[in-house]
Amino acid sequence: MKSLTMPKSNNRWVWILLACIFGIYLLSRIGSVFSEDGISFGDKVGIVRLEGLITDSEKIIDNIEKLRKREDVRSIVLRIDSPGGSVAPSQEIYEKVKQTNMEKPVVASIGTVGASGGYYAALESETIIVNRGSIVGSIGVILEYPVAVDLLENIGLKFETIKSGNVKDSGSPTREVTKEDRETFRSVVLNLHDQFKRAVADGRKLDVELVNTLADGRVFTGEQSIELGLADTLGTLEDAIRIAAQLGNIAGDPVTVEARKEQPSIIDFLFGEVDEQIESWFGLQPAYRWR
Repeated sequence: MKSLTMPKSNNRWVWILLACIFGIYLLSRIGSVFSEDGISFGDKVGIVRLEGLITDSEKIIDNIEKLRKREDVRSIVLRIDSPGGSVAPSQEIYEKVKQTNMEKPVVASIGTVGASGGYYAALESETIIVNRGSIVGSIGVILEYPVAVDLLENIGLKFETIKSGNVKDSGSPTREVTKEDRETFRSVVLNLHDQFKRAVADGRKLDVELVNTLADGRVFTGEQSIELGLADTLGTLEDAIRIAAQLGNIAGDPVTVEARKEQPSIIDFLFGEVDEQIESWFGLQPAYRWR
């Protein structure tokens, strides 16, 4: 009986296919020599974008860390277009910027808006650059939640709650708000507000009393923020890149490299990792936010 073997010509195409897959994989992973203008070598300015509502810090911190580790990235521009968001993620980005700025300069560039948590994230950068019409500030904390007692009564729906303490169900939309609820939440909001004000005073080297007068939740234009000491200078993203290059001792026109959201590669498709990627695209956002 003759043994069944694959023809040599078929073997060759199998190896070619495997080589192509491996080549695509390598190209998807090689990024250290690519800039906005193509392949580039030498020192660079890294760019990280903080955009939209802040509900999670993982991606931003990961992007900053990738650029921090790169020897060819001498400084980083944190481009901010954010109205704020959740307290803890904003603080985590703030801490990451603070840590990174001790190793290589971080320049914050505020575009349309850098308010509340968006402004918080910029406070420990080497310098804050704004446009004349940028919206800056909103130094404050807010907590809001719905109370649906009247609605539930109208439709005849009741809830029974078993709890271990009087304020364990504070914030529940199924019951009236009590004085104890308000006092509990207010103490949390005021403590978070104090943390924000201390961060502003420390990061901007401002007197605490001055910060207290500015920290009532109002916003300022870019011009006003410079006059008040909340930002350093006027400029565009291009100016921020130039200043970051100077702080990083980069000679000549700076080359930039941007930390981008990773796209699934062909390897991810082959090994079934796309499910996680799709889940991240359509992930649910929290219903209630600190901002």
